[in-house]
Amino acid sequence: MNKEWYAAKELVGIAGFPTTPQAINQRAKSEGWRKQKRSGVQGKALEYHISSFPDEVVSALLANEESSFYLTDLPKAEKAWSAIYYQLTEDEREQLTRFIMRRGINALLGCLEPQQSQTSLYDQNNTINSVS
Repeated sequence: MNKEWYAAKELVGIAGFPTTPQAINQRAKSEGWRKQKRSGVQGKALEYHISSFPDEVVSALLANEESSFYLTDLPKAEKAWSAIYYQLTEDEREQLTRFIMRRGINALLGCLEPQQSQTSLYDQNNTINSVS
């Protein structure tokens, strides 16, 4: 992990953190987080050291940093999809994946290859068929 200091606006909503920068700043003040003045910014802008955050926030920040590494060469639409996907809860991800696997692939294949629209990956019972 390279990044150690985070502005309040970067922490909004992460792993149960407050949903406004002001509330993040209030929490930081009440919990005595390690802080420093942000360089290159006018006013009283502060940033907070990662060692001050709860473990679940550190884990979320690490996951975001690691996933951003893989996003560097992806087209814009894939970056958007990935960002949306990783904002979902684990349960929501599973539900979305099941939905796409059961309903979305047949529709997508029908649009991409109309001549093969009769060939289906799934039968009526959502069981995978072999596709040649």
